[in-house]
Amino acid sequence: MQRFTDQVVLITGAGSGIGRGTALAFARGGATVVVSDISEESGQETVSLIENDGGQGTFIHCDVANTEQISDLVQLTVEKYGRLDVAINNAGIGGNIAKLAEVPAAEYEKVMAVNLGGVFFGMQHQIRQMLTQKSGGRIVNVASVAGLRAMPGNSVYTATKHAVVGLTKATAMEYARHKIRINAVCPAFTHSAMVDKLFALAPDYEQKLLKNIPLGRYGEPEDIAQAILWLCDPANSFVTGHALPLDGGMMAM
Repeated sequence: MQRFTDQVVLITGAGSGIGRGTALAFARGGATVVVSDISEESGQETVSLIENDGGQGTFIHCDVANTEQISDLVQLTVEKYGRLDVAINNAGIGGNIAKLAEVPAAEYEKVMAVNLGGVFFGMQHQIRQMLTQKSGGRIVNVASVAGLRAMPGNSVYTATKHAVVGLTKATAMEYARHKIRINAVCPAFTHSAMVDKLFALAPDYEQKLLKNIPLGRYGEPEDIAQAILWLCDPANSFVTGHALPLDGGMMAM
């Protein structure tokens, strides 16, 4: 059954990892997917994968640290398809491993602009469009277990993900009566370019962190994608303001 037929879905950071896995899953569910990424090559590759799988997709370049580009992204989506049913704010960066006193100001500003600014301004423009639609819309923000617990050595990343969880809950309350459902997913370490880079920078992290996951493995993009689709499924219309851990049991410890 195709749950998202005739739905327009916008996904940031869809050129790889969780974003790509989610784009492919929505397309298989019948959605028309707007693939957005800072890398045109990676984004176009995702579109090709969607089309080779029989789905419909298009690429729109966007650096989510640039507020004008975020505005253009939503505007171009609506100009092309006439509506925006689902938005997935997935684009994010990890930052370097360092204690707070050692974090350069430039890195703080960059991580904040992408991880927090990208979600804040993304939702701002997405919600404005959804308010014009009788059917409202659905938004999922990709946070992290670092939005639910501390990640020592990566304080700025932790701060942004806590903020994403807070933004999700606050805006879910603000727009619930407008038929706009807003949720977040909080993955533990999931195989992606960002996580692979982190493990390359700190090889001892990989095995050390794995010990904290009761299921004994790291996440796969498909694991996160299926949870995002569940949150966006019209059949689950009573779910909003939720921050869903996808962590192999970490938060149960």
